[in-house]
Amino acid sequence: MTLIDKIGWIRLEEGRILCARSYGKDLFYVPGGKRDAGETDLQALVREIAEELAVAIAPETARHVGTFEAQADGKSDGVVVRVTCYTAEHTGIPAPTSEIEEIRWLGYADRDRMSTAGQLIFDALHERGELR
Repeated sequence: MTLIDKIGWIRLEEGRILCARSYGKDLFYVPGGKRDAGETDLQALVREIAEELAVAIAPETARHVGTFEAQADGKSDGVVVRVTCYTAEHTGIPAPTSEIEEIRWLGYADRDRMSTAGQLIFDALHERGELR
C-alpha cells in the first residue's frame, strides 16, 4: 500500500461545504493538499489554504473534524489517500488561485461530484446534520 497524506479544510456555510476543483479535473475535493516534510497538520493547513484559496487560516481556531481514507482517484490499486480534516476561522474571501480552476459551495446532493475520499467526508458531515 502507498499512502498519500493530505490535510483538508472543512468550511461549512448554510448546510453547504466549500469545495475546489483543479485544472483539467472533473472531481471536486475539500481544499487542502499534501503535507511538506516536517510540517505539522496546522502548518500544512495554513500553507495549503493560502496557496489554493488566498485566505489566511487562524490556526488557533482549528478543530479536528475527522480523518478519512479511500482509494486515491486516478491512481493504481493500493494507492490510498488519507485526508485529515479541520475546520478553522479565516480572514479574506476565498478565491481560486493559479492551481484551482473552480471553487463551489456544494450540498449533499452533489456527493457524486466529489473524489472518493470527499464522498466519505460528505457522508460523515451529512450524518452529523452539518451538510444538507
